[in-house]
Order: sequence, then structure tokens, then C-alpha cells
Amino acid sequence: MSQAASAITAAGPIETRLPTGVKDFLPVKAARLEHLQTTLRGVFSRWGFLPVIPASLEDLAVLELGLGSDLREKTFRFDDRQSGRLVAFPPDITPQVARIAATRLHDLPLPYRLCYSGRVLRHAEQRLGKEREIWQAGVELIGLDSPEADAEMIAMAVEGLLAVGATDFTIDIGQVAFLRGILDGLPLPGAAAIELRAAIAAKDGTSLQRLLEASPVSDRQREEVLALPRLFGGFETLDRAAAVVGNEVSKRALDNLHQVLEVLGVYGVDEHVTIDLGELRGFDYHTGLIFQGFLAGYGRAVCAGGRYDGLTARYGFPAPATGFSCNLVNLLFALDRDLDGRAGASIDVLLFCPGADQAPAQRLATALRSQGYSVARDIIARDRAASLEYARRMHFRTLLIMNATNDGLTLQQTADGREIPLSLNAVLAGECRL
Repeated sequence: MSQAASAITAAGPIETRLPTGVKDFLPVKAARLEHLQTTLRGVFSRWGFLPVIPASLEDLAVLELGLGSDLREKTFRFDDRQSGRLVAFPPDITPQVARIAATRLHDLPLPYRLCYSGRVLRHAEQRLGKEREIWQAGVELIGLDSPEADAEMIAMAVEGLLAVGATDFTIDIGQVAFLRGILDGLPLPGAAAIELRAAIAAKDGTSLQRLLEASPVSDRQREEVLALPRLFGGFETLDRAAAVVGNEVSKRALDNLHQVLEVLGVYGVDEHVTIDLGELRGFDYHTGLIFQGFLAGYGRAVCAGGRYDGLTARYGFPAPATGFSCNLVNLLFALDRDLDGRAGASIDVLLFCPGADQAPAQRLATALRSQGYSVARDIIARDRAASLEYARRMHFRTLLIMNATNDGLTLQQTADGREIPLSLNAVLAGECRL
């Protein structure tokens, strides 16, 4: 350690500041985050998805093949001293999975059912309060172009949210192809087209009316565009949309949504679904159905996904694809204390042994661990009251006290202080639960 570092540590704890947009997770929240991750992995596994672990660094030129313009601008990049090339921290895992599928798995039969979890980094506008470090857990289904595959993603998202304890939530479904059928034929210059999209995203009918009045659009086109801010709600939204649109692309997109909803009804998850045909998220990336999941009382999406049929072709392997991911930090803060009792940071046993001979306690700790308990020895010399206070503050479920003659035990619950006498031999034999 340098003299400067020694001087700092000698003066006591230093004041540290993390870079903006990232955070540490202390034991309670870290345990909840792990619980979310593990629970979702279990759901993915039950649906037949196999895990992949993409690299934490990518060659920038290769990574950018799979990124839209928005994510390219948010990518952290730097020089690789070994190769001299630019490398990057991935801002999203889906393009990495697409690369793996196209370049490493192409000799295997389709479809590929792949799942993942990990962290990505993105530049973010701090005035909007967005995080730069994002925890993702998701799936990609590559090689199937069918409404059932799209429905499977939504059904898995619902099952995942239910599995982590969410009760009041909605999955909002849109259809990018429906929007393209309406917007692609509009005779609008670039700036006006961008302004029109912004008005649709904001559901601003007044701005849409103004923009269309200044544009040479047909009556049918005007009617279709002006309907978009109102095309959200229940399943009847599809009937309202069908009465408005006249182009074949949008009609086929509505047929696709009808088929997806039929499958969701079979899965029994359609009660969580709402429709929003004016949703523009991922317009330049997605190719069909899109969706986002929202928990009541929390304004940010906790999961999002959709169809992206053109992505693997950028890596030389054309294949249809759909998928979704959960933002674990958003999910963590949306559920908050609802995770208490299901995702605690508690350790089973803190073992307290008075006296000089600690060997019996060490042997007991080994035996308890072999029975599946998490056990720590209170190695610091202190009295029982201090040991109990430590156990409470550090999230131990129980304090296990060996008596002075090491032939009996007392189990003390840290939550309420209740004491239970136990036989040492019975505990060693696994005949009683702690």
C-alpha cells in the first residue's frame, strides 16, 4: 500500500462517490435481486430455454451490426490495448444472443430457445433520472415465425411476473407492422415524419391534426393516422382498428394480433393484456408484435419485448426471432417490500460458544452445514447479548448458543428473542429443525 493510501485509511473511512447512474446493492437488496434473477431463470427453464452467457466485451464493429441508432449512441467504447481495435460494453444483450445464434449455433436445428441474465451499460441522460447500469434477464426464441411464438413470450412474461410476486400488472401489446402500414405511405418530408411520430407517441391528436392539414395526404390516410391516439384499451380495440384501416399491411397485423390473443386465452393469461396500437417503441428495430409490462403504481416498464425478424441476418444468418427481457432493477423497486419474506438476506445460524475451547463449536458448524444450513461462527470474543445484537443487525435468523460444558444448546430467534432448549446429539443427528 502506498504512503498516500496508508495515510487515508489511517484517518478512517474515506468518502467515496460512484459514477453517476450506477449503484451498489447492499445485502438486503442484493438478496432480493438474486431472488428475482433465480426465480425468472426457473420460469425460463420450465419453458425449455437453455442459458447462454455472452461476453462482457465486444468488438465495436461487430456489436454495432446488431444495434439500432439509439443504442449505438449509448454505447460505452474504448481502445483495446492488445488489439488496437475499438471494443465496447454491450448496451443490450439481445444483439449478443443474435450474434451467438448466427455464428456459433448455426449448425444446430432451429428453433433456438436461449435465455440469459446479466448487466449492460448505457450512456443515459441524467436529467431524466435513468440508470446507466441495467440488469437484464430474458429469453430469445430464434427460428419461429408464428403467432404462437409471440404468444409464448407474453405468457412467459406473465408467468414470470406472477412467480416473483406481482399481482396487479398489465402487459400492453402493440404491433409495429400495423403502424408501418399506416405511416410508410405518407408523403411527408423527414422532419415532418419525425414530428408526426412524436405526436403519435404522445397521443397528441391536436398536433397530428395540424401536421396532416399541412400535408398532401388522402382522406383515408388522415383518418387512419388520427385514429391512432384512440386505439388503446381492451380487445375491442382490434375491432375499432379494423373499422378504420384500409391498407393490407395493417389488416394482416390485426389478424396476427387476433391469433396471438387466441393462444393467450388458451394459456389463461389474457386477463392481464391490454392493447395499444399507437405504441411506437422500437419502431425502427421491431418487425411485428411488441409488448411492455407495467406494475400498478410504478411508472416504468419492468419487462419489454417483441418480434425482431431482421436481426440475425445482420450476422449472416437470416431467421425470424422474438423475445423479451425483464429490467430487474425496475422490478426490484416496483415490488419493493412485497419481496419481504420471499427474498430475505438472512443467514440461518450464528453459532455462539463461550469459553476457550472452540473445537466443539467448529465441529457443530461443520455438521450443520452438511445438513444444508447456512452457519457462521461468532469468532470475536464477546458476551451473549452482544452476539445476539450482532446477529439481529446482520440478518441472522437464529443465534445458537452452546452451554459452558458443550453438551446442550439453546436456540434463540433473533426476531422475537424466543428461546428453545435443544439436545446437542439430536441436532448433530439431524433429528430437529433449527
